[in-house]
Amino acid sequence: MLQEFELSSYLREQQVLIDQELERALDGDIPEPLGASIRYSLMSGGKRLRPILCLAACTAHGGRPEIALPTAVALEMLHTATLIHDDLPAMDNDDFRRGRLTNHKVFGEGVAVLTGDALLSYSLEYVLDRTEAPPERLLRVFNILLHAIGVHGAIGGQVIDIQNTDRNDVDLPALELMDARKTGALLVAALATGAVLAEAGGDTIERLCRYGEKIGLAFQIVDDILDVTATLEELGKTPHKDDRANKATFPRLLGLDESRRRAAELVESAKQDVEVLGKGAIPLFAIADYVCNRSH
Repeated sequence: MLQEFELSSYLREQQVLIDQELERALDGDIPEPLGASIRYSLMSGGKRLRPILCLAACTAHGGRPEIALPTAVALEMLHTATLIHDDLPAMDNDDFRRGRLTNHKVFGEGVAVLTGDALLSYSLEYVLDRTEAPPERLLRVFNILLHAIGVHGAIGGQVIDIQNTDRNDVDLPALELMDARKTGALLVAALATGAVLAEAGGDTIERLCRYGEKIGLAFQIVDDILDVTATLEELGKTPHKDDRANKATFPRLLGLDESRRRAAELVESAKQDVEVLGKGAIPLFAIADYVCNRSH
């Protein structure tokens, strides 16, 4: 059955749906240059992996994709906010993202900081304004999103990343903790919120979260591998920057071959977590394989 599933067509269809909703979200009175800055980073392409996972988790349990669409695009806003802040000189100090200049290189550091802040707040406002769901379900969605972006999620992970830079004593558990927060938390949130909006039971949500944790770690392992092996043209961002910053990465701690094996092992385990969903798991299976085999 999986062989008959056309992932590239599925991803394109979902990306069109998500981009249309993002355009609606940006169709408002946003002062300039903030509006241009938001659009520059938010509409710069990207895989749209987090919103796609949110919709996939919702439909896997028989939910309507429309109910999860505002949350899906909010996840893309949150992810974009983390990328804008991550690229700043005070963080990773990167010049390129998705094949073009990073936000602060175009709009300046002040506007870049405010753009990230604006996306953090607007994402939650959009969920509240546009989601047709009972208040108790919306409250659960809010809790999941705030947890994923906050001190126990992406922001906490970024702080750990800063603390771990230019150190030689970072071990594998510390690296996995950092990546679970910085990369994995929003992926888990995407799956959990999609399932909550579909009124999934606790066991289903737990399985989807385990799947998200594993593909999130696999995603970061592959990112670390590509930083070593890919070019600027392939990545769309500066390669080899982790080595130059003396950062702990999976290839540095495990080597390339063992890192690839670990990513593949995580993906297979993630697929086992959701196979109980039957046909609903087919997109999740294909996305897991894509995470492990991607080239950028």
